[in-house]
Amino acid sequence: MDTNPVGWFEIYVQDVDRAKTFYESVFQIKLERLNSPEMELWSFPMNMERVGAGGALVKMEGRPSGGNSTTVYFNCADCAVEAARASASGGRVQREKMSIGEYGFIALVLDTEGNMFGLHSRH
Repeated sequence: MDTNPVGWFEIYVQDVDRAKTFYESVFQIKLERLNSPEMELWSFPMNMERVGAGGALVKMEGRPSGGNSTTVYFNCADCAVEAARASASGGRVQREKMSIGEYGFIALVLDTEGNMFGLHSRH
């Protein structure tokens, strides 16, 4: 394999405005609308020249949010900071910052749409 295994992620939502507000608040970013005729996509900031996967919030007919079995982990300087922002922004911290040994720390969060995602930091 010549590339990293993950090339893109999608987080399915029902209320795009609520989800946009949540993620922009937690990560202190602005999402950008992508052109798509059949679904509404809002992309996380990405640079195609850098390592790592890009992704978007997606509202698609027939694709509900929540109850997913895949966990996307966002990189953070200190995952406790984003976990606190998630809680303050209407989400719920499922698992507070915890050590994963030599690999750093993680926290697990539920967003406003019922999707769980992970936060990862080295410290």
